[in-house]
Amino acid sequence: MTFDYEWLGPTMFVGALVLLSLGYPVAFSLGGVAILFAAIGIALDVFDPLFLTAMPQRIFGIMANYTLLAIPYFIFMGAMLEKSGIAERLLETMGILLGRLRGGLALAVVLVGALLAATTGVVAATVVAMGLISLPIMLRYGYNKQLATGVIAASGTLGQIIPPSVVLVVLGDQLGVSVGDLFIGSVIPGLMMASAYAIHVLVVAFLKPEVAPALPAQVRDIGGKALGGRVIQVMLPPLVLILLVLGSIFFGFATPTEAGAVGCAGAIALAAVYRQLTLESLRQVCDSTLRITSMVVFILLGSTAFSLVFRGLNGDQFMFDVLANLPGGTIGFLIVSMAVVFILGFFIDFFEIAFIVVPLFVPVAQKLGIDLVWFGVVLGANLQTSFLTPPFGFALFYLRGVVPKEVTTTDIYRGAVPFVLLQLLVLVLIIAFPGIVGLLPSLAR
Repeated sequence: MTFDYEWLGPTMFVGALVLLSLGYPVAFSLGGVAILFAAIGIALDVFDPLFLTAMPQRIFGIMANYTLLAIPYFIFMGAMLEKSGIAERLLETMGILLGRLRGGLALAVVLVGALLAATTGVVAATVVAMGLISLPIMLRYGYNKQLATGVIAASGTLGQIIPPSVVLVVLGDQLGVSVGDLFIGSVIPGLMMASAYAIHVLVVAFLKPEVAPALPAQVRDIGGKALGGRVIQVMLPPLVLILLVLGSIFFGFATPTEAGAVGCAGAIALAAVYRQLTLESLRQVCDSTLRITSMVVFILLGSTAFSLVFRGLNGDQFMFDVLANLPGGTIGFLIVSMAVVFILGFFIDFFEIAFIVVPLFVPVAQKLGIDLVWFGVVLGANLQTSFLTPPFGFALFYLRGVVPKEVTTTDIYRGAVPFVLLQLLVLVLIIAFPGIVGLLPSLAR
């Protein structure tokens, strides 16, 4: 009886997913599976050890990758802006400004989530800040717990599709396309996502006024002059920072990496203006940046080892043959690839999906003639759902850690469901109308 060694590659892929679903660290799961299957392949004489000699060169290539340098810049910028207290000021002011509307507080959360997404792009900081500040106020004035938690968790994930986004930086590297083009192409889809949330809030508040009441007059009336001054004071700094970071990319003055450095300088300046810049806060921001960046680099090293062994076992050819010969051609490939990314999002993080699954899609997308910038934006919109899908949606975990005792995990999960459906609706629209992504990049050229 002979063993069909072609199945070693797919078995390796499944083995990595099993380890990840069991909670083992990503980098070591990928690296460990690579070493194990390389040894099995060598023992069975179906894996050429010469593949492993390419590993040092791949590692040096990662270290020299200029695009990836944007990741620590954007992480630092987000962490520093969190320290500056910009989220608190925005939420308080927007809450007063929109408080006279039914659902006004929830609408304020969406708008602040979109603004923070365009400045920080850090899901954890945004969700925690809005959960600590907005949720108690929303519950105090009679908001439905599921609507309140759902809108906070969903708005916090906007930073994954609205640039500058670490997800888009990683996807740009994996797809081999310009991160700047991905940033420009994702602006309209990101605004569509935020608009879908806002429309949902307004419709729910109109149909069920009791679940999202307006704020009492005594809370929101602070005087027109005071409110106007407050709006200018809290809105101007983030808008200037957005213009510095995204404007410099869109108008061709800077690369995303250079714009990230500009954003870091702007974030430090804002923290100084708000008197939050201390040696201790700087140390904490640097520590957070180092930890997250180190995690990303270790995942990159593990995924590089994994992809080398996977290729040596002809796993990439096997997956290419399967994906390229799906019924329906391009439509079939898009349906299957989007379904795979969405389902994996229930169980593993977007970094893992980007480093393991996306490289398998690239050659097939190229063969089918799919625009990789458009494909990257579609993947980014799909990956955003991974933050909201139970049981392992990270935004749900972050929010669970800061909610009051009366809010249950079930409330959070149920509150997230409508927003996951809205994300999928926007995803379908982007796929059905590719011009949504291509409009701004064509104008930029």
